Amino acid sequence: MPGRPPTSPIRRVLVANRGEIAVRIIRAAEDLGIETVAVYSKPDAGSAHVRRATQAVCIGPAAAAQSYLRPELLLHVATATGCDAVHPGYGFLSEDRRFARQVADADLIWIGPPADVIAQMGDKAAAREAAVRAGVPVVPGSDGVLASSGAAQAFAQSVGFPLLLKARAGGGGKGMRVVSKPDELPAAFALASQEAAGAFGDGGLYGERYLPWVRHVEIQVFGDRHGQVRYLGERDCSLQRRHQKVVEEAPSPAVRPELRERLGHAAVSLAESVGYVGAGTVEFLLDADTDTFYFIEMNTRIQVEHALTEEITGVDLVALQFKVAQGEPLSLPDTTPRGHAFEFRVTAEDWHRNFAPSPGTLRVFEPPTGPGVRVDTHCSSGWVVSPYYDSLLAKLIVHGTDRFEALRRAKRALAEFQVEGVATTLPLHQALLEAPAVVHGDYSTRWLEDWVSANGEEAETT
Repeated sequence: MPGRPPTSPIRRVLVANRGEIAVRIIRAAEDLGIETVAVYSKPDAGSAHVRRATQAVCIGPAAAAQSYLRPELLLHVATATGCDAVHPGYGFLSEDRRFARQVADADLIWIGPPADVIAQMGDKAAAREAAVRAGVPVVPGSDGVLASSGAAQAFAQSVGFPLLLKARAGGGGKGMRVVSKPDELPAAFALASQEAAGAFGDGGLYGERYLPWVRHVEIQVFGDRHGQVRYLGERDCSLQRRHQKVVEEAPSPAVRPELRERLGHAAVSLAESVGYVGAGTVEFLLDADTDTFYFIEMNTRIQVEHALTEEITGVDLVALQFKVAQGEPLSLPDTTPRGHAFEFRVTAEDWHRNFAPSPGTLRVFEPPTGPGVRVDTHCSSGWVVSPYYDSLLAKLIVHGTDRFEALRRAKRALAEFQVEGVATTLPLHQALLEAPAVVHGDYSTRWLEDWVSANGEEAETT
């Protein structure tokens, strides 16, 4: 495969992203003595990642398709500014196999898994087949992509309802539909395929039996160029709405040490079987009553919620991405979870109005501080929240010696977090921490959807 030798040191990296993850990458690079080149669209000219980088280059107007999603332009900037590596972050082109291949063909280091691994694991049907070959349990589902709604009907007859239609490419809940009965299937198939084609350029769908009362648990894995793969514990992502994660915690309150070992072994087996290199996340559905779990997908990039694992293991995952990418073997300490951590995604959305986006100017932006509190953000007072991009303002991460200390610190930190000028999900997070199910860690992937429906409507009418 073209590209620099696997032991080539990284001296300057193109950060092919924006927002808080771009800032996070730049900080890790600075700690390692690596220079950084930021790219930005015109509305992002005053962003924190632009200010922090060694060098910054404007790459176009606001629309992502004319700026952050232009691989040929990003590669031109990387070579013109003397970069020897590209870090894609998450979102945008981070799981684009073609971009990964183009980076390698340009004699640059791609900070992520090889393009063929991205291709295999990014195709959810192919990833499912890989899991089966590796002996990892999977949710009962279709054998490959469903060619038509008629094929979906035939699949439904074999597994029954409810079932879940899923885009074979991409993620983030796009191209997904839960189908409860046969007469809903044709329209759901058409809508899911259309949405998948619009989001990922691929309308292919596959089907799974829908398991409504389960937890969503993911395992952080890391592989090096020497064939070694390790796992660094789990994160519980069950508090989600429309397949979008809202609050995460680590370790999962539903996972005991023996189950953690089984989940970790399954994740490592899958990663080893495909020759995985770099940071990746293997996601499972977990029946906590029986300790039965099923593979659902793998994300071939750093996760939004990676900070949780950093807090409970003490490992800088982004720095580790750089080290593995330049050929260093994995050298990890004991990664047994230490304490407990929560992550709250603070977005510019009004949860009382169906999470409507709330762009505007941040008149006040004062993150909390204090023991056990970390805020990853690109925002500050005066920052203009653009309607063109993801509404994430910040990730509030809290850590404690145990789950209840982490909860107490989370309540204090959320109360301290001051944002004015746009609606945010801070009030939602504060309300969630008063819910007994959240306090006791007794929830499923369906719980938040039902809770929001009841409490959001109630709050609007009182």
